[in-house]
Amino acid sequence: MVEGARRATGTIPPPEAVTTTTEDMTNDHPSDTPETGSNKKRRFLSAEKKFQIYLEAQSSDKPVGELLRREGLFSTDLARIRQQVKEGALVRLSAKPGRKAETVASSEFEALKQELLEKERALADMAVELTLLRKKTNGVSSGR
Repeated sequence: MVEGARRATGTIPPPEAVTTTTEDMTNDHPSDTPETGSNKKRRFLSAEKKFQIYLEAQSSDKPVGELLRREGLFSTDLARIRQQVKEGALVRLSAKPGRKAETVASSEFEALKQELLEKERALADMAVELTLLRKKTNGVSSGR
């Protein structure tokens, strides 16, 4: 009988009969192991560095594994970089020609909105004054 397996009767073997080795349950992949107590910091690659890695991986003169070992990356990291390059290229190539619409910060937008509201109120007040002045001058005859 295999250690740790249940018997055909469905009863659970006693705890001392079940032995699990930690070698079977460890994960040898370094990116999957939790970093507890170690001083290894997460590495962030710049966009230029990612693109350089992408270009090197695309050239066929060197094996990809050599590049990954040199940069300390995993194949999933390279797959993610390739996906990001593809998405970036699609976004850039799908952009319509012409001038880009300017983006404005929300605080600046609110300030501009408030300023516009104040100017609209002032314009409305001036329109009322102009109407009153026209009524006054229409009733008075000029000395012609």
